[in-house]
Amino acid sequence: MIIVAGTIGAGKSTLTEMLAQDLETKPFYENVEDNEVLPLFYSNPEKYTFLLQIFFLNKRFLAIKDAFSHDDNVLDRSIYEDSMLFHLNADLGRVSEVEVKQYEGLLETMLKELEEISPQKKPDLLVYIRVSFETMLARIKKRGREYEQLEQDPELYSYYKELNRRYEEWYEQFDICPKIVIDGDKYDFVADPTCGEQIVQEIKMRAKKMTEEADAQSIRYTTNNPKAKGIFTTE
Repeated sequence: MIIVAGTIGAGKSTLTEMLAQDLETKPFYENVEDNEVLPLFYSNPEKYTFLLQIFFLNKRFLAIKDAFSHDDNVLDRSIYEDSMLFHLNADLGRVSEVEVKQYEGLLETMLKELEEISPQKKPDLLVYIRVSFETMLARIKKRGREYEQLEQDPELYSYYKELNRRYEEWYEQFDICPKIVIDGDKYDFVADPTCGEQIVQEIKMRAKKMTEEADAQSIRYTTNNPKAKGIFTTE
């Protein structure tokens, strides 16, 4: 199982689709377009943060349970990111202490259940799409979801900036499975299908190699393809 992670607008859904098509397997997407809670959250974060995070937590729990039952599935975000996303909003004062305790208890129960269901299973690889804050804002504007736009709420600027920063921290601390980074600023696979094909092949090659290796030391990976050089780092 491959997990694709990254901040808003990084290109997670696009890469998830590319990988799933190439592997001829099932993609599990983050439910955004049909999420009736998300616009409510953007309109009133203090009121709807807890509801939104519970919604996402439930969806990601069900998705990873399903994904663990088959080989080579690809997840657009995962339950392993939920605590970071929730506590960002908690630190902004959008949830109460009671809600924090309830959320943490529910997440702990879900993670324990995953271990009991599949004690020998972990994700094979985390693919983290790293983008700068400037690129993040540009992608958000380009895809045009009205409730995400800074024009709708200028306070989103500081929220997005902190979200991007915390994703970097989360990635550095992530140790559940092997991980690689894609430079999402330099390699825009959303706009360039050729670049996307190169990235997919490199991910497959790297995933295969990393599952065969016991060595978990930090290394630098450079592809032999000059066009794709420097796309990835492994940490």
